[in-house]
Amino acid sequence: MAFLDIRDLHLAMRTFEGEAHVLNGINLSVERGEIWGLVGETGCGKSLTGLSISRLVPSPPGRYLRGEIRFAGQDLLATPEDGMRRLRGGHIGMIFQDPTTNLNPAFRIGEQMVDVALHADAVDPAILGLAPGASRRQRRVEARRLAIAMLDKVGVPDAARRIDDYPHQFSGGMRQRVLIAMALIGKPELLIADEPTTALDVSVQAQILRLIHSLVLEYQLAVLLITHNLGVVAQLCTHVAVMYAGNIIESGPVRPVFRNPTHPYTRALMKAVPHATHRRGELQGLPGSVPNLFTPPPGCRLAPRCPVAQPRCAERVPPTIAVSPGHDVACVLATPAGSAAA
Repeated sequence: MAFLDIRDLHLAMRTFEGEAHVLNGINLSVERGEIWGLVGETGCGKSLTGLSISRLVPSPPGRYLRGEIRFAGQDLLATPEDGMRRLRGGHIGMIFQDPTTNLNPAFRIGEQMVDVALHADAVDPAILGLAPGASRRQRRVEARRLAIAMLDKVGVPDAARRIDDYPHQFSGGMRQRVLIAMALIGKPELLIADEPTTALDVSVQAQILRLIHSLVLEYQLAVLLITHNLGVVAQLCTHVAVMYAGNIIESGPVRPVFRNPTHPYTRALMKAVPHATHRRGELQGLPGSVPNLFTPPPGCRLAPRCPVAQPRCAERVPPTIAVSPGHDVACVLATPAGSAAA
């Protein structure tokens, strides 16, 4: 079994308009040392997949219809809330999408990081390395020392002074580094990064990506990177999973998937990436939009937008097949590896 193993995960969200089936049988396996990029249009379920791993989808309105999420052999969907609190911030770290809204502007950076360190220490006393009888003051002093060390590790200059600044005194890139430092304080084994380079300029984005890569090498983390940016995936990730309307429709190692995109949706995403050689008007887009998940189309959810759709595409959800070792595709037109037509 993989370190993180998601099997046939179905999630519905109840609203005033009805119940939307937002995750429709997610299958994903991540090992330590791997960086998986989860890509797709807005509304495809990428962030909900990441939040489901940490069990941060509120219930209600969320309701898991079936499936399982196993982390280091533990079934997270069957784990009680107090057990999940021990996993979050310790074994599972999460970098949220917007550092502006995920850092409290009323508290100094140090106060927020110390609170995270104290919570991590309550779960695992080895985090601060203090004796069981240590006083609260000793624990706060050591938590502050750890916070400064983590800020220094993620590249915040003059960390011992800047730890007493407020979030608004940091640039966007530095705030993102603070979130990464907070996610790493508990020494997680799995890191979920939800659009960690959104709204950052390309030079700061490159620094953040190098930082994540170095942390994976140092700690052998398993990483799930949620992003819209295929260039980021190509630069950083070892594997990629392409999502559409609650389904993973293509997945595998980055190089074979990007060199031989098999699903029509993956090909459309790659054609929509601008290149320096493109002339005006040459950039291609996929017509239409993600379907209404209150009344999704039958069978393949891409069929109404797919340029190569056939009548059989609407009959049932296409099975996932291997088109090459480790490269899986959910499309009726895909040719299985080793078949005569391959």
